[in-house]
Amino acid sequence: MLNYKQLYYFWNVAKAGSIVRAAERLHLTPQTLSGQIGELERALGTDLFRRAGRRLELTAAGQLALSHADEIFQIGNELEELLRNRSGSGELPFRVGVADVIPKSIAYRLLAPAMTLAEPVRLICHEDKLERLFAELAIHKLDLVIADRSLPSELGVKGYSHALGRCALAFYAVPALAARYREDFPRSLNAAPLLIPGGSAAVRGPLGRWFSERGIQPRIVGEFDDTALMKAFGQAGAGVFPAPEVIAGEVQHQYGVEVVGRAEEVAVRYYAISVERRLTHPAVVAVSQAAKQELFAQSPSS
Repeated sequence: MLNYKQLYYFWNVAKAGSIVRAAERLHLTPQTLSGQIGELERALGTDLFRRAGRRLELTAAGQLALSHADEIFQIGNELEELLRNRSGSGELPFRVGVADVIPKSIAYRLLAPAMTLAEPVRLICHEDKLERLFAELAIHKLDLVIADRSLPSELGVKGYSHALGRCALAFYAVPALAARYREDFPRSLNAAPLLIPGGSAAVRGPLGRWFSERGIQPRIVGEFDDTALMKAFGQAGAGVFPAPEVIAGEVQHQYGVEVVGRAEEVAVRYYAISVERRLTHPAVVAVSQAAKQELFAQSPSS
């Protein structure tokens, strides 16, 4: 059986890059620390470090061990924090980052199931640019990030993307504009006034290709990072705007608009990004299950 104390010593040395520095942090002698790591290597049957001058470098086995040790001690820290917070308030904290390109209605419908659990949950919601949310996830300030794309590997952030679902894109406009552009859709959108999500939205690329493949050149009159603001402009009659088909009823009711047409080929995707390979936080599990079984279950694009 793996000796977790020895694994903890190995983890600290790997992070510090030196037995002496790690020994100072752990208040142990270098000899004790070196001996414990030696025992771990003998138990595992492989070397975890090799000498590189005065420094220690991880072997291939050491790099693999470090990756798993990161997860093990991260989960331990999360468990400690959860139990400490719950013992004080009786509530399970659920810290969520929502990308600013996610429609507020989608965010609510994704997160609402977490608030109906038998055990009380305190939702702490933070909206920001994805890059900043990923950074906060990396240092465990967030339990989950709701995004419209998977975690980019080039960011160097260790996390896992869990697909929640996808749906088609629809176009909406006030009744007068909807009546004008509904006939002969989508060719009717050529030169039509269009409001679109900002460049940070994942749907921008597929939407642009969809127009290009059909030889359609709408007249873009506004770009919006905040999709609620885009809909407000659409409500005022400034142009046609896209939004996920799964919230068509809410968009029409709230903004007094009608569906102009649907772009079934343009899929809007949503992800729950966490530092866990396997979802264990009860609120995160509730979000994932409800998204797949309810919110996106009837979507033609799912």
